[in-house]
Amino acid sequence: MSNSETILSANTHPGDSTTETVTGEKYKGDGYYSRSDGFHTIQINLSGFLGDIEMQGTLAVDPTADDWFTVILGSGQTIDTTGKIVSATTSKLEYTANETSSKTYNLTGNYVWVRVYVSNWTDGTVNSIKLNH
Repeated sequence: MSNSETILSANTHPGDSTTETVTGEKYKGDGYYSRSDGFHTIQINLSGFLGDIEMQGTLAVDPTADDWFTVILGSGQTIDTTGKIVSATTSKLEYTANETSSKTYNLTGNYVWVRVYVSNWTDGTVNSIKLNH
């Protein structure tokens, strides 16, 4: 049985040239349910967003601030201009131009908890970030 939930609701930057940081609440990952595949999918919906987004995970049942680490996001396979299949992965989504999009990413790991970390945020809106696992 899969779980699907919104892990970060709509957040809009105040538009005053400040740099904002948002650390989302913790949400149960596959490790919490003792699932063996560790497969998670996130959907990020943005409007005019300028900043960085990371997913963080922990293996701790009762995590402290030091237990969290950035997880690798995979967006599956892409084909480059030569026709070569390339696997695209990153640990941080960096938007240096205002981004309006809805994209999905995969992360694999038996994380007990996962959360969103938004940093260097200077403009736009995070409409939602959803987790399915």
